[in-house]
Amino acid sequence: MERIRVLVVDDHPVVRSGIKKVLELEDDVAVVAEVGTAQAALRKVASTKPDVVLMDLDLPDRSGIEVTAEIKRLFPHLGVIALTIHDDRDHILQMVRAGAAGYVLKDAEPGELINAIRAVAEGYSYMSPPAVKKLMREFTRLADGHEDDKLDGLTAREEEVLLQLARGHSNKQIGAALSISEKTVKNHVTSIFRKIKVGDRTEAALYAVKKGLVELN
Repeated sequence: MERIRVLVVDDHPVVRSGIKKVLELEDDVAVVAEVGTAQAALRKVASTKPDVVLMDLDLPDRSGIEVTAEIKRLFPHLGVIALTIHDDRDHILQMVRAGAAGYVLKDAEPGELINAIRAVAEGYSYMSPPAVKKLMREFTRLADGHEDDKLDGLTAREEEVLLQLARGHSNKQIGAALSISEKTVKNHVTSIFRKIKVGDRTEAALYAVKKGLVELN
C-alpha cells in the first residue's frame, strides 16, 4: 500500500510528537518530517515531497497563512490542511484564500484528522463542522440581490460540474462521471470560478450548498 506522505508543521515539539504518534498508527499514513518554523517547512516541502502538509497558523518566523500561500504557489497540487486552535471567521477565510484544502481544529478527534488527511490526499476538501458553519455565515452575510444571477450565468454543463465538485470529486472523477476529458473539466472549473466569483474549490462547494445544489450533511 502506498502511504500518504505527511509533513507536520507546528512550533511546539510536544504537539508535533503527539500528532506523529497518532498518524503512525495508521497503515496508510507516513510522517516524512516534522518542523517548527516556516523556513524549515518550505525546505522540507521541497526536499521530502509530501502529499499533505498539516499547517499550524502560529509559527515564530511567519504566519501559517503566508506559508500556505507560498507552498501553493510553488507546489499547486500539494494539499495543505490547517491544524489550529483558531475557529474564528477571519482565520478560516484567510486560509481558504491562501489555498488550504482543509481546516481542522486541534481539539478534533484523531479520527477526524485522519479523515481530513485522506480526503485532501485524494484531491477533496475537508472542513471541520465549526469551520463550515462560520463560512456559511460569511456567504450569507455577503449575499446580495444579484446572487441568483450568478447561478443563472452558468451553463447546464457547468452546473453539472459544480455539482460534482461540491460533492468533493476530483477533476478526474468528474470527467469520468460526465464522460468528458480532465482538461475539459479544468476549463469548466476555471469558468465556474470566474462566473460565481470564487477563488477555489472550497468556496465553490460552499456556494453550491448555499444555492441548494447539494445538501450539507
